[in-house]
Amino acid sequence: MATPAGNYDELEMLIRARYPIINVISYEEQRVLAHLHRIAEARNKKVYTWSFNTGIVPSGLTDKSVRKVDSGTRDPLQALDRVIANIEPAIFVFNDFHPYMGNRNYAVIRRLREVAAALKNSYKTLVLVTPSMCVSEDLEKDVTVVDYPLPDLAVMEDLLDQVQAEVQENPQVVIDLPDEAREALLQAALGLTFNEAENVFARAIVLQGGLSAASVPVVLEEKKQVIRKSGILEYYEAAEGFDQIGGLDLLKDWLWKRSFAFTENARAFGLPAPKGALFLGVQGCGKSLCAKAVSAAWNMPLLRFDAGRLFSSALGSTEANMRRSFQVAESVSPCILWIDEIEKAFGGVGGSSGDTDGGTSARIFGTLLTWLAEKTAPVFVIATANNISKLPPELLRKGRFDEIFFVDLPNQLEREEIFRLKLANRGRDPEFFDLAALALASEGYSGAEIEAAVIAALYDCYYAGHDLTQEELLAALGATVPLSRTLREEIEHLREWCLGRARPASSSTESDSSFRRLEL
Repeated sequence: MATPAGNYDELEMLIRARYPIINVISYEEQRVLAHLHRIAEARNKKVYTWSFNTGIVPSGLTDKSVRKVDSGTRDPLQALDRVIANIEPAIFVFNDFHPYMGNRNYAVIRRLREVAAALKNSYKTLVLVTPSMCVSEDLEKDVTVVDYPLPDLAVMEDLLDQVQAEVQENPQVVIDLPDEAREALLQAALGLTFNEAENVFARAIVLQGGLSAASVPVVLEEKKQVIRKSGILEYYEAAEGFDQIGGLDLLKDWLWKRSFAFTENARAFGLPAPKGALFLGVQGCGKSLCAKAVSAAWNMPLLRFDAGRLFSSALGSTEANMRRSFQVAESVSPCILWIDEIEKAFGGVGGSSGDTDGGTSARIFGTLLTWLAEKTAPVFVIATANNISKLPPELLRKGRFDEIFFVDLPNQLEREEIFRLKLANRGRDPEFFDLAALALASEGYSGAEIEAAVIAALYDCYYAGHDLTQEELLAALGATVPLSRTLREEIEHLREWCLGRARPASSSTESDSSFRRLEL
């Protein structure tokens, strides 16, 4: 089994440097234990494990042998006494010890500090394997924390090779994984634990009779479970692709080129994983639709960041929720993190918000900025915003996002394309309609308003007992008051702000909306 890059040297270095207590953050106890066995073998040390059910036992004993071992060390204090009393070089691996390390468990905390002092000049190391960090203030100077990474690409390749070797003699199992499909499957599996990846490969074999490029959606379904358990991020099923977006050709072209930048070939070429993009623009013009389409086009999970779930009344829990959401996104990467209407979550930071929420908004905004600038995991962040006046200037600085796009109201040709898509989606042949006339009648309308007009016309036709007609569509358009008239001043201000500050999402940026030609 391949060893996680970076952390092998770090763990061995800490053990060789006689760090007394190490807290390894990981759900993968067996993988960490195997890792420590390799270190112990190289250093000529023994390995002992502890759990509440077994007490301290030599690692590798069968269940039958464990029953014969004295179970007195099931007690946490006696287990720590045994660690101190042991005289041979050894690594003690304590699983799930964090419930005994709470701030009020003074006896265990005191004993751990004594263990740290006793082990400092010995050839013994205490390793606490926990799913989350459990170090209290009393222990922060005595315990070293190590984040154990999830399996990297090399580990996943070894696992996939093992799975293929186990089923290669079975004539009912078909393995069809050319290089491109194999890399896509491995990239999809990144972010899962070793056991989760092993389970999902087995699941794909059972469901599909083998492994192929078609197994990627099965792996993404497993990631959906990980996201759902977080309780903060929302998994979106993305059905629409780029072909369901009318217009926005420059934005779609830019996004499509970035879809190839997550491969190992791109890394070898010198390309970093793309950071993300900020979509500014008029409401209803396709910003959110683009976020969903990227997920479908790139075949990656789409995680929607819900600011409402983030904020909590409990002091400090909002910041913890923020960090947890980033950890979940990184754990299932490569993925897309969608922050919809980001100005509502972080608008007003630096103003009066700090007086009303105790500075929580400012703190979590600082956490977001730091993460956007420093993240190395392939998490592509798409943020959308309608009101740029509420966006903090720090968010717009280069380095947070790869690009900032302005999504304007659709022009004549784009409106024709939108009508064609919306009519086809409702089971009507666009060729039976005068799309140019419909586009001309919908000057200043957003894509969402055009869709709403098509649906309104369908309601009227269904009630009248006949099929959809051009006249009904024109009537529905005439009954609609678009936002371009209601919010004319706001849209003009948005256009003026984005001129020179943001990249246009469409190749044709001229506006043909009649309201712009009026002098009021």
